[in-house]
Amino acid sequence: MSVFIFPREKEITAEVVQNFIEQHQAKIPRYLRLKNMYIGNHPILSQQDKPDYKPDNRLVVNFAKYITDTFNGYFIGIPIKVSHDDPSVNDRVDEFLNRNDMDDNIAELSKMTSIYGHAFEFLYQNEESETCCTYSDPMEMFIVYDDTIAEKPLFAVRYQVTDDGIKGQLFTATEEITITEGKDGLILSDNKPHYYGDVPVIEYIENEERQSIFENVEALINAYDKAISEKANDVDYFADAYMKILGAEIDETTIQNIRDNRIINLFGADDVSKLIVEFMEKPNGDANQEHLLDRIERLIYQTSMVANINDESFGNASGVALEFKLQPMKNLAAMKERKFASGMNRRFKMVFNLPTNMEPSKKDEWRNLNYTFIRNIPRNISDEADTAGKLAGIVSKETQLSVLSFVDNPKQELERIQKENPGSYPTNENGDFVTGGKEDGEVS
Repeated sequence: MSVFIFPREKEITAEVVQNFIEQHQAKIPRYLRLKNMYIGNHPILSQQDKPDYKPDNRLVVNFAKYITDTFNGYFIGIPIKVSHDDPSVNDRVDEFLNRNDMDDNIAELSKMTSIYGHAFEFLYQNEESETCCTYSDPMEMFIVYDDTIAEKPLFAVRYQVTDDGIKGQLFTATEEITITEGKDGLILSDNKPHYYGDVPVIEYIENEERQSIFENVEALINAYDKAISEKANDVDYFADAYMKILGAEIDETTIQNIRDNRIINLFGADDVSKLIVEFMEKPNGDANQEHLLDRIERLIYQTSMVANINDESFGNASGVALEFKLQPMKNLAAMKERKFASGMNRRFKMVFNLPTNMEPSKKDEWRNLNYTFIRNIPRNISDEADTAGKLAGIVSKETQLSVLSFVDNPKQELERIQKENPGSYPTNENGDFVTGGKEDGEVS
């Protein structure tokens, strides 16, 4: 999906904004289609009705939701750990993250990017002049980038179509401008400065193509819905199959008795050998249907690169086998991790630009933030503890603690250890514990 581009040297007028809103409106049908796929409102539910005498089951197997939720549970089920080597910077970052309930924000952003291919986060100041951020789906917000090779954000628009016309905000690198719609088009007014130093809207993307995680298997999902619905129709057909009686004439009363009593007793026919009483059956394609359903299901997981964790083979897989099964999903997560890290760098760059958030001398320390993404898979705590123990003296204590999946913030954990054991575990300038006059792990 292409991005919106506009020359940096040109003026951003109401006509320019109107043109980009119209281009964005052309993308809304795609977003609605993808949202409907996720919530289970699939095309089969709105297909043309069959004649009344035919079974017309409409079954939806929501692979789109399963793929999205499974992948995001794997990718972001365990919150991202953000840390900095400087305790004062680390405290400021933690304060910002806690104030904005960032674990939930990022989880929603991740889900939105998987559904739509991209989503947005924007910064604002609350009534207490604190920097806050929230998320937005791409149906009501877009970013326009400049025409340089770097494609830097030029401006962003957040809008809604109301009964009174379009209303919203235009965000540039220095101002927030109100958008309203008049008789002759859009009106830009009420310019308010901001001090983030950049467009305060961050785009998070699923991949460079901004493609939904299930978009490339959308046709397969629709085919599965159709196939399993037709299979249900066949079941109904056989349950209501017609009975044929050939070689004998029966009246309405006899037909009623056969239906009510479920007993057939025909006699008096001229030639009993020619009498046929049986149900009419259409050709049975059950085996072909099952093969088709199995094939489509296999292709959905294979093409989307998201593992079917409900597969029985997962429960019996060894550690190495499990790694191979999860490898495609691991590759997807690694790519998304890089995209999210880039977005978070932009966020903290703007957050640190405000003196109320970070002292001016440290405003560039966003470059030294560490993001730790932990894949949400079953963990063997005993093995992790063994691994962490073997790392003593080889790596820093902070790195040693980061191996443990249940330790959310290694720096805070180090502080807790020192508080619980004051003076017992002093550290050197590298953060390593020093015990008995020697560094932990040092051999005398």
